[in-house]
Amino acid sequence: MSLSILTLTVLPLAAACGSEKDSGSQTVGTGSGTAAVTGVHWTVDDLTVDGKKSEAPAGAFLKIDESGEVSGNYGCNGFGASATIDGDAIDFGRARSTDMACGNDRMTFENSLSEALTGGTLTAKADADAKDDKVQQLTLTTASGATIHLTEEKAAALYGTKWTITTVGETDAGGVSPLPSGAEAYLVFDQKKGTVSGKAGCNNVSAEATVSDGSITFGSPATTRRMCDGSLMEAEKTLLSVFDGRTAYKIDHRALSLTSANGATVSATAAG
Repeated sequence: MSLSILTLTVLPLAAACGSEKDSGSQTVGTGSGTAAVTGVHWTVDDLTVDGKKSEAPAGAFLKIDESGEVSGNYGCNGFGASATIDGDAIDFGRARSTDMACGNDRMTFENSLSEALTGGTLTAKADADAKDDKVQQLTLTTASGATIHLTEEKAAALYGTKWTITTVGETDAGGVSPLPSGAEAYLVFDQKKGTVSGKAGCNNVSAEATVSDGSITFGSPATTRRMCDGSLMEAEKTLLSVFDGRTAYKIDHRALSLTSANGATVSATAAG
């Protein structure tokens, strides 16, 4: 059955605390059956055009959700589109992207990838990685023979992941700010111990952490008492204000957001 999507929007990845796959996933054939294409975060590995292979810049990805909406990044700019899937054939609608300038290599790859994705019907073939049969690989081939190789990237787990803090803020204070230069801030949740530990920008921090139903209840944080520059201490104070009882959390693939009842917010990305 053909899946036809008429709308064109730029969408972020859907936030989730559990599995993204469901019974509505679209599949394509493999050498040993079928594999899901939708609901998977596909990291772009490389692109081959006219026999010339180019490695993808870090951060290039593609995702098609179960409704056919597409989100991704060409290697510099993010983009959104729609997709029609019919068997092993995928057609991407006209894409809408951001307009950020990057280095020549990234822009060259971006232009080539954009042209390959939207230049006509692509043939999709998915298969499992021979080294790890739980990780899928996807090849998209254009009518002219250009190929795009992609690998499934699993979502990060809350526990055991080193979550590098990228921004902190307070909703009542008008938004979020990136961490100041020189700040080292990260959190690691330990399920067995029921704790969280890491660095808050200047000092080490640890606390009890009870996870339940999309929220984390923190105990009072214990920190070292090192003094740093004023900007670091201010960022650390904001981050520590998240450790104030019950805090909502969301994992969006490899991004974590924390929002406390007092309005403090923290964003982090999975390291590695």
